[in-house]
Amino acid sequence: MPTEDSRTGPRPEGRAAPGALLLCRAGPDSVARAAHPLRDRMLLTGAGGEWSVLVPEGRPWRNGDDPVERVVAGWAAALAVGAPWPVLALWWDADRAGCTLAAGFRRPVGCTWLADGTPVGEDEAMRTFAARLGPETVLDLRALDALTRPDPATDARARMRGLLAVLTRGGVALPPGLTPGEPTERLREAVRARPDARQTDVPYPRETVRAELDAVETRIETGPLGPWLPWAGTPPARVLAVAQVTAGLPAVLWGVRRGSGGWVTAGTLLLAHGALGLLYDLGRPRD
Repeated sequence: MPTEDSRTGPRPEGRAAPGALLLCRAGPDSVARAAHPLRDRMLLTGAGGEWSVLVPEGRPWRNGDDPVERVVAGWAAALAVGAPWPVLALWWDADRAGCTLAAGFRRPVGCTWLADGTPVGEDEAMRTFAARLGPETVLDLRALDALTRPDPATDARARMRGLLAVLTRGGVALPPGLTPGEPTERLREAVRARPDARQTDVPYPRETVRAELDAVETRIETGPLGPWLPWAGTPPARVLAVAQVTAGLPAVLWGVRRGSGGWVTAGTLLLAHGALGLLYDLGRPRD
């Protein structure tokens, strides 16, 4: 019997609706601040001692704007570009499933499987994946490598379960009910049942934000990064501003050419921060 999605119309039973999970190697507080600008209703909860998980509502792909793979790759890049921790996106739709790993300004890597488990895409993706996440045992490396090899008995969901098994040995502990491939609303219900669940699009109280910014600003200004701040008016600040503008423009062009919202966002942030530093320098009184 066909099932109905309120936004996308009838969907044959047995065909998975698009969905995604975003695993971040950071605590929920850090992830909540980074995820707030993503403009999607996401639920956040802890996923192990050093990990958190975001469950997006998925408005872009539910509205038919973009495929889930492209959207979550952009989200992962945007989350990771300004953070000292990696982001792993797990995604799926009716025909495929896969993962994308983003870390800093390095090029995101990923692996895609057809519904029957056939691997497609880059052969070296899992090796790069292993190098960036650093699994500790040879068995884990072999398990990751096996995910890129043909196996008629292993479908796409089984591939993702194998990936999660490696991550579990590395400290990831997905809450009960958070199983890749399940309907988005079922995943979100599982998160809502947890006492530490929160919604990332809820604004912080203004006083809390101001206090946090003041505390961070004071720590930075009195620390080793002080001379590099845009308003410092020092030679290091000028060099950094020029470098950010120089790096930001190619990043924006690359993102536009490849249709990557994450790279466009990262490049725009670099351009804005660099331009701010140059404006401070130009407006500063000269001796």
